[in-house]
Amino acid sequence: MKVLMTGATGLIGSELCKFLFNKHKIIALTRNISKARRLLDSKIELVDSLDQVNFNELDVVINLAGEPIADKRWTEKQKARIMDSRILLTEALSARIRNCDTPPHTFISGSAIGYYGRQPATVKVGEDFDDPYPEFSHQLCKDWEAKANSAHNEATRVCIIRTGVVLSRHGGALKKMLPAFQFGMGGPMASGEQMMSWIHIDDMVQLILFLIKHQELSGVFNATAPAPVSNKEFAERLAITLRRPAMFTMPEFVLKALFGEMSELLIYGQRVLPRRALKANYRFRYPNLDEALQQIFH
Repeated sequence: MKVLMTGATGLIGSELCKFLFNKHKIIALTRNISKARRLLDSKIELVDSLDQVNFNELDVVINLAGEPIADKRWTEKQKARIMDSRILLTEALSARIRNCDTPPHTFISGSAIGYYGRQPATVKVGEDFDDPYPEFSHQLCKDWEAKANSAHNEATRVCIIRTGVVLSRHGGALKKMLPAFQFGMGGPMASGEQMMSWIHIDDMVQLILFLIKHQELSGVFNATAPAPVSNKEFAERLAITLRRPAMFTMPEFVLKALFGEMSELLIYGQRVLPRRALKANYRFRYPNLDEALQQIFH
């Protein structure tokens, strides 16, 4: 199988490559070939332009690239960078797939549970949820998904992965939280009642592999564990796992002062359930938070 991947040096992409490169031919699109060469296995072919890729020879395209959404304050310039890094590349990939004589049979494209916007903790959100809150994260994911879905045709199925908070010691939200918790200064953010829909990095990777394998599946899949928790419970479970206290609450006004509009990702949440993955008989390796944290830290 021949696979083109974008975002191969990111948290999810780099883990996914470890499972693919021995059995399949992997082409990774990267902006920095020398950096990618240091991070990825030498068997992976690196390109810095889609013009170097013959899409007629591809079986699968996996699109995971994008400017990190929570690394910087959301100035208008940064929001445009976040949008463009996803929309323009996804549009280019879809156009090349549509213009193929023998297109890849599978296009798996990233999205996020931000598609649903902020939701009350009592609302259970499945893939068919149709009342998203209109804010930046929703518009970003909506436009991103629309570009990916434009690749759909009789020969190519499109799978959209709405990813939750990916738990890994090597990157993402957990790595940012860790120093405060290790020093005994961790705790809930804002009210602590907002829901955190999380997924262990192993399940994130295995779900993508599951979708590659099951060619009868297409459409939207929530990449979240079946047991979301409140931010307060997450902080308590993490503190217990690390054997540290979790007494410090980060007030909402402080989050807003530090991060501006981007603080909405921390202050609000949504209770997202992976209904379609479960219906397709995907079996989560880490369905509960305690199991996930124990694996990561022990």
